[in-house]
Amino acid sequence: MTKTWPVLDETLKEMFITTDEYEFTTKCILKIADLGCSSGPNTLLVISHIIEQLSKLQEHAPREIQVFLNDLPDNDFNNLFKLMSTNTNTNTNTNIECYIYGAPGSFYGRLFPNNSLHFAYSSYSLHWLSQIPQGLEKNNKENICIATTSPPQVFEAYSNQFERDFTTFLKLRGEEIRGGGRMVLGFIGRSVADPTSKDELKTITLLSETLSDMVAEGLLKEEDLHSFNIPVYAPSIQEIKTAIQSEGSFNLDKMEVVLVPLDANEDYNNYDNMVSDKNNGSGKFVANYVRAFAEPMLVAHFGSSINVDVVFDVYAKKTDEHLSVERSSYFTPVISLTRKTMTD
Repeated sequence: MTKTWPVLDETLKEMFITTDEYEFTTKCILKIADLGCSSGPNTLLVISHIIEQLSKLQEHAPREIQVFLNDLPDNDFNNLFKLMSTNTNTNTNTNIECYIYGAPGSFYGRLFPNNSLHFAYSSYSLHWLSQIPQGLEKNNKENICIATTSPPQVFEAYSNQFERDFTTFLKLRGEEIRGGGRMVLGFIGRSVADPTSKDELKTITLLSETLSDMVAEGLLKEEDLHSFNIPVYAPSIQEIKTAIQSEGSFNLDKMEVVLVPLDANEDYNNYDNMVSDKNNGSGKFVANYVRAFAEPMLVAHFGSSINVDVVFDVYAKKTDEHLSVERSSYFTPVISLTRKTMTD
């Protein structure tokens, strides 16, 4: 998330200082949406960072902002608002008054009235599809997502689903964001056009390998594995650009790519030349955050036949082994968009 901030900060500054087409004043109540906000402390970090950056605009800064926190209805909004009542991270020393609201619902559907938002932000959410692509059936076999060994029809099904979903997302945000308003989006992508040439969803591949091992040991049924797929897709740069241009509601102002190590190692400059000590806990760290999103799907599909503790114990060991010989990162495009005006 913090790797998206240089683009975020520049976009906020341009909205108030360098943009001629969209007039903001200190009397403006700035309306912001965090799309895919989750329910932990990182949500508060986003809010406090935006407030901090706006305060640096001095006389150009808005006096009041409204922040709408969006996620699926099952998101723990109660926990999120409890955190806000006890956490001081959002109480920055500024003159900006901040009012925060929950906005449950899928961002692949309408969330806000027409022309009601000025700015929208999303971090690490848009690689999640609205549904498992249709037509997969059991064609993906032991793969649980798009993989280098997936057949062509699987690639096509995932790509088509992303195109439909991202186009829908852009269209709906185009209706909700005022002309000249901005969006900053960061999500997992892939660095190559051909998905068979490079594995860029290694966390999912390692989970697939873990489940295959459990099938081989008789702990899971093979037919259950072959019918299990995860609705996540890493689009290429060209797929992203094509969707934005074809949908037509936004101008693409900026696209930067950042690499985010699987284990969140902060030594980014030397990361490609590093290997991990198997005993440093990286595997467990990765297993914990993969479990956070994968456990509900595993339990829903495999039911009582799966021992989730065993799955992620094995997964952690596999990840340690992988990181000891190869360093992997998430290829993350960060894009800044402007809602077109009547004169565009």
